[in-house]
Amino acid sequence: MPASVTTPKRPRTKLEKQARLDQILAILDQVFPNVTCALYHSNPWELLVATILSAQCTDERVNMVTPGLFAKYPAIEDFAVATPEALGKDVYSTGFYNNKAKNIIAAAKRILKEYKGQIPNTIEALLTIPGAARKTANVVLGTAFGIASGVVVDTHVSRISQRLDLTRETDPVKIERDLVKLLPQSRWIQFSHQLIHHGRGHCTARSPKCHSCPLNSICYAKDKNA
Repeated sequence: MPASVTTPKRPRTKLEKQARLDQILAILDQVFPNVTCALYHSNPWELLVATILSAQCTDERVNMVTPGLFAKYPAIEDFAVATPEALGKDVYSTGFYNNKAKNIIAAAKRILKEYKGQIPNTIEALLTIPGAARKTANVVLGTAFGIASGVVVDTHVSRISQRLDLTRETDPVKIERDLVKLLPQSRWIQFSHQLIHHGRGHCTARSPKCHSCPLNSICYAKDKNA
């Protein structure tokens, strides 16, 4: 690991930029070779619920809630007949519990009615499910079905992509658009998981651990720790 913070030169040419991107991906593969979604789940429906709950909430908090939640509501049909008040209490600690409860119940009802209880496996269909925006749809498709429909952009992916100069955008949709252009489709799913784990361990929002960061030698972010 690097012993001190360095400030490398920015790549100028297309070849230099590609070489740097290749180096970033190689380092991520070395440090995070087999990472996957951190949300606890045992089937696509549970993953959809957990991802909806993860909005404006940490995965750690969601993982504290979902084991009891899925024990109380073991099937999608159980969520469909739940009341917003009861489910809201069950997911209270994840924040925005009223909206999340309403979306989960509405999602269960729609999936039962329109898809016979099976989670759809296309981005177009998933985006019609209440509570499922692009991030949620990409998580479900990538993790549950192995379908690279796009790049999951959460707060970690957004922050680190900006710090690594892979995007200059701040809007998640525009960030995803930039990453999709840069990365081969075979990397879309794994890249997000890797950046999320990297964001928790090293490239934190406050006081990033630049001295021990495996990407230190090729990172020229303005907010690097000296």
